[in-house]
Amino acid sequence: MVRSVREVFDEGQAAGRLGVPVAAWRWATGSGLVPAGDVGPGRWSRAVVEAVDPEQVRAALRGIEAGVAADRLTQALGVPLPILRPRVTAAAVGHLVKAGLLVYLGGEPRFPVVHPDQVAALCRRRDLPALLDQHVPLGPDQAAVRLGVRRSDFDQVVRLGWLAPIGSVDIDYKHHGGVTTVPLYDAQDVALLEVVRPSVDWRAVRTARPGSRSLLAALDPVVQGQDRVLLAGVARIARVGRAAVACWRRRHPDFPDPVAGTDVHPQFDCGAVVAWLLAHDKIGVPTGPTIAALVLAGANGASHRFRLDDPWLSLADDAAGEDTLSGWSTDDDADELAALAAGDFGASLRRLTAPGTGPLAVPGEVRVIDRFRSGSGGLRLTLAWPAGLRGTAGSGPAGGAVRHGITYAGPGEGCVCARHDCGGVVPVSWCAEHGEAVAPVLEWHPGGGIRCTHLSRARSLTAWAVRQTDRHNR
Repeated sequence: MVRSVREVFDEGQAAGRLGVPVAAWRWATGSGLVPAGDVGPGRWSRAVVEAVDPEQVRAALRGIEAGVAADRLTQALGVPLPILRPRVTAAAVGHLVKAGLLVYLGGEPRFPVVHPDQVAALCRRRDLPALLDQHVPLGPDQAAVRLGVRRSDFDQVVRLGWLAPIGSVDIDYKHHGGVTTVPLYDAQDVALLEVVRPSVDWRAVRTARPGSRSLLAALDPVVQGQDRVLLAGVARIARVGRAAVACWRRRHPDFPDPVAGTDVHPQFDCGAVVAWLLAHDKIGVPTGPTIAALVLAGANGASHRFRLDDPWLSLADDAAGEDTLSGWSTDDDADELAALAAGDFGASLRRLTAPGTGPLAVPGEVRVIDRFRSGSGGLRLTLAWPAGLRGTAGSGPAGGAVRHGITYAGPGEGCVCARHDCGGVVPVSWCAEHGEAVAPVLEWHPGGGIRCTHLSRARSLTAWAVRQTDRHNR
C-alpha cells in the first residue's frame, strides 16, 4: 500500500511538519518571515514549508499578554494620559487583532497573546489614536472619558438618541452582581459628537460641577429614524456657509437626498450627511484634545515644563487688561505650578505654545487664579498675567521674553511708540538680547501683543528715505 504524501499544509500542519509551535508559525507568516499561503489563504505547498528554517522560526517567537500590550499602547498615547483618552484595555488588543493590526499568537481570542515588536511598531504610529477610534468600541464609562464628560452626561447622550449601541459584551463581576451585559459604542461616533452637535456647549458640559444636573437633561430626544438637519444645520456641522453646502449638493451627485421638508427647506438624515462629509473630507474625526506647552521659571530662575490639555487662551485687547489661560492638568503639575507662582512677583512664563497664537512670553506676575475639579474628575487650572507684560518668546526651546523696555501707565513725553497711543513705553539703554548694539524699545500693539522693535534701525531707514526723497527733488 502506497502512503500518500501531503502536498498542502494549513498552519497547524505546517507547524507540526517543522516541529515548531503554532504561535511561532503564525508570527513567521504575520511578520513576513514565511511567505503568504501560495495555494490559498492560510494554506502552503510542501515546497514552501520545507524551504523554511525551523530554528529561525522558533527564534523569532516572543509573546506578551494582552494586558501588557494594552499598557504599552496606553503609554504611547502620552504621559500623563491626555484628557479625552481612556486607557487601552486588554479587550481592545483583541479588537486590534480582529482588525489585522496585530497577529494572534494564542490565548483567549478576546485577550490574545501578541508579539512585542509588533506592539512597539503600533506604538510608534502617529495615527494610533485614530486607529483606536476606528477599530476599538467603547463601553459607557470609556465613552464618557473619550467625550470628556461625566457618566451621567453620557447617559443623557444615549437618552437623546444621539448614539446607539453597536454591540455588547458580557462581563462577570464575580462577587459584585455576577454577569452583566455592557453595551458597546462606536468610538468614532463618540468622538464625532462634538462635531455633529455644534449647538451644544461641550465646554460647559465638561466643566459641570459634581452633583449638578446635566445640561443635556433639558433637551428633547430625537424621534427614532427622524434625526434630521436643514442645509443650515449641515453648514454648522461642516463649519462653512450655507451657500457652500448648496454648492456641494449641486456639484456632487452622491450628496444625500432629502428625506423630508420642502424644496425651499429640505431636510436630510443626519447620519447620512455626516457619512458623506467624512467620505469627502469636509469634516474630520477629532483624535484628541489640543495641547498647550508652557515653560515657567520661578524665583530661582530654573525652568519647568508643563502641559495643559484642551487649552483656552484669552488675550486682552487692552494693555491694562489681563490675559488668562485655562486647561486640564494633573494634580502634580498643578501643585508645582502653584508653588512656582506663589512668590511676590509670580512666575515668569518663558515660553507658551498654544493653538491659535504665536509663542508668548511674560516677564513675571504669572499666577494661578483658579483650580477647578469637574464632575468627571478632571482638574482644570486657570493662569493669569497682566496683558501689558505679554511679549514674544525667544526662538530657543527655553523661550524667554524678547523685551527692550518697560511699559508705564498713560502716555507721556517718554513714550517713543511710533504707531499707537498705547499707554507708552520707557526705552532702556541696554538689553539682554542685544546689549548696547541697538537702541531697542518695548512696543505695545493691540491685538498683536508686545513686540521688539529696533528704533535705531527704523530711524536709519527713515533717514535713508529722506535722503532719497531730497535727491529726487533736486
